[in-house]
Amino acid sequence: MKVAIIVERFEPARGGVEQAAFALARELAARAFDVHVICRRSGDQLPTGVQVVRLRIPAFWQPLRVWSFSRAAHAATRRGYDLVHSFARTRHQQIYRTGGGSHAAYMDRVYADAARRKRFSPRHRSILSIEEAVFRDPSQIIQCNAKMNALEIATRYAVPKDRLTTIYNGVDIDRFHPRNRETQAATLQKELQVEGPVVLFVGNGFHRKGLDIALQGLADSGQQVTLLVAGAGDRPSYAKLAERLGITARVKFLGPRRDIATLHAIADLMLLPTRYDPFSNACLEAMASGVPIATTTTNGAVELIEHGVNGIVIDQHAESAYRALTNPDALAAMGRAARKTAEAFTWKRHADEVIRLYGSVLR
Repeated sequence: MKVAIIVERFEPARGGVEQAAFALARELAARAFDVHVICRRSGDQLPTGVQVVRLRIPAFWQPLRVWSFSRAAHAATRRGYDLVHSFARTRHQQIYRTGGGSHAAYMDRVYADAARRKRFSPRHRSILSIEEAVFRDPSQIIQCNAKMNALEIATRYAVPKDRLTTIYNGVDIDRFHPRNRETQAATLQKELQVEGPVVLFVGNGFHRKGLDIALQGLADSGQQVTLLVAGAGDRPSYAKLAERLGITARVKFLGPRRDIATLHAIADLMLLPTRYDPFSNACLEAMASGVPIATTTTNGAVELIEHGVNGIVIDQHAESAYRALTNPDALAAMGRAARKTAEAFTWKRHADEVIRLYGSVLR
């Protein structure tokens, strides 16, 4: 089967969408699928057997880039493929993966002035226009990465259930493994000068990911805990917030990191009080490393959590997550249960489900 995978950037280190596209392309090629990736940028390291088609489109001004990429991807995949599977905001394909969930839902939950932005922002209007056209196109199957997203899309756009399918993300259970704690923890603790309980926050875009909630929760809890913040965002503003809350000495901003699996080795808990996350790969990675997570019901990954068994479900207040650190034995048991949960969500399993979806689409 000749399959086109559309993704703007074929670079797994960029984020969850890119990682998912890369992992699926690798798994399909390993099973003798003829895989072509249609993108505008790619990394140097490519999966064996995957062909990359790079499109030349304007890189400036996001609305122009989004529409240009959509048109160019359609032109590149109009003929010659058995199936076109898009991981990007493109108008034409057989399967559209909503890795970012519903953009309209994202705006409603993240922006206080969502209505104004929807009306006047060229960036948001372009994305919403493509999204609505795809969701209202009866010829396209919508692949969601959590049931939360499927329900939101069905409700908002009246998409029938037979056009929606949910396939959870995968994780590399060898790279993210509890054994890293034995081999890497001591070195990293010394490097970061960390002692005592550690809570890890991982995410880009601090407002959406709820870093302010994490900081407020630390202050309210009164726990002597170190909060490690890994990711990109408005660091100066959040450093000032930590100072106002009197917790500067307990917060370490690490910036973007590529050694997240190593950071798991010193974490007792991962906290992600996100305002909107279709499915946080960072949560599944932590679980695979044997680190229990505390996250909100607005994160699709919460569907894998049984509160108090393999993780903690919180509302928009994070104080309770920090207080869980007072019972290290219970937290360690959650970590073991989290690892067991994650072992069922490999990229191989993910590819198996996608291949079954391909078969149903082509019947």
